[in-house]
Amino acid sequence: MMFFGTLVLLIMLVFGMPVAFALGIAGMVGLFTIGGLSMVEGVLRTVALSTTSSYELLTIPMFILMAEFIIVSRIADELFDCAKTWVGRTPAGLAISTALAGAGFGAISGSSTASAATLSATTIPAMLRNNYNPRFASGVVAISGPLAMLIPPSIALILYGLIADISIGKLLIAGIIPGLLVTCVIILTSLLLVAIFPHFAPAGRAYSMGEKFRSLTIIGPMVVLIMLVTGCIYLGIATPTESASLGAFGAMCIAFARKRLTFQSFYIALRKAAATSCMIVLIIICAHIFSYYFTLTGVTQELVALVASLDVESWVILLLIILLYLVLGCFMDQIAILFLTVPITLPIILALGFDPFWFGVVVIITAEIGLVTPPIGLNVFVVSAYSNVKVKDIFIGVSPHVVAHLLVIALLAIFPAIVTWLPETVR
Repeated sequence: MMFFGTLVLLIMLVFGMPVAFALGIAGMVGLFTIGGLSMVEGVLRTVALSTTSSYELLTIPMFILMAEFIIVSRIADELFDCAKTWVGRTPAGLAISTALAGAGFGAISGSSTASAATLSATTIPAMLRNNYNPRFASGVVAISGPLAMLIPPSIALILYGLIADISIGKLLIAGIIPGLLVTCVIILTSLLLVAIFPHFAPAGRAYSMGEKFRSLTIIGPMVVLIMLVTGCIYLGIATPTESASLGAFGAMCIAFARKRLTFQSFYIALRKAAATSCMIVLIIICAHIFSYYFTLTGVTQELVALVASLDVESWVILLLIILLYLVLGCFMDQIAILFLTVPITLPIILALGFDPFWFGVVVIITAEIGLVTPPIGLNVFVVSAYSNVKVKDIFIGVSPHVVAHLLVIALLAIFPAIVTWLPETVR
């Protein structure tokens, strides 16, 4: 009985049922085996309202709407051009520009898929025109897109915060230094690859200092948005929900000022944001149905007790949990992984004495890896669709970056203060 609902969930996921419905149905089946129809009805009557009444949940549609307005404004194209002007002359300069543009776009969008699609349409054609190796170029784009999952505003970090019931503001701040670290690692990996294989990325053209400084005009709107979101949270001026609303409004104003916001684009942005938000909220509601079943079975408590009884070092258990996330990331949607695993793994992590903010960042980095590893690798398929580079070639091109990301996880495990220091300074 304990694992019957879980078995139903796995079967439905294997046969391709949407995550939300699979979670909801499996949860209801599990509850029925425990308490019959009355228990199922009782949970269904209350779960939707209790789940969606959370004030922090408003951050999700606001940040998604902000991302849609950013896409309308086409800032990502100019971010890449700005970075290219400053570093494009160096070997792998366009690859470095892609990583910087990915970090910049991630800092004002929060959507990994949107970031990957935008970078694919913008940077890969530019790199191919400059005789970059297609595998190398597409690999950099595929790994730069997921930076939006880590650098605030991050939808993934917000979802983790909601599940873990910890401060979303501090969690978003915790992603800043690791996000910058991962960006640097992508750049260093690209430089190393070009040093070993010079034909991967020839040097680009030089730009005058006048052209370089003129290109910085695009930085202004981006800095304003970052201050409206991350700056307000860090300084204690606004809550994450208020900052998300300010960010969405600021992104709309930027799109309007750049004469890219028409009635049609405004309507499309609202519709896409609403559709994505509804999908995420439905997953959250159905995940809570499943979590009621899991709580009543006592699986989490038994796992914590089992781990506590093991005669091994805590880092061994941590390593096994990270390996679990890496394996799951190869086969499952990242949002589904968060809702399925965090309620189980977080109590174990806390029992071992690890910091929940640190663990959240580590989980998100493993999710980044899952977005570019076979067989699912969602971002790889997005990049392939926008660039016409073969999926196999992108997987090959991104593999050195996967290894580099694993080293980042090891570094964060050895020096957790990289994550925990900045949140502790939040007002």
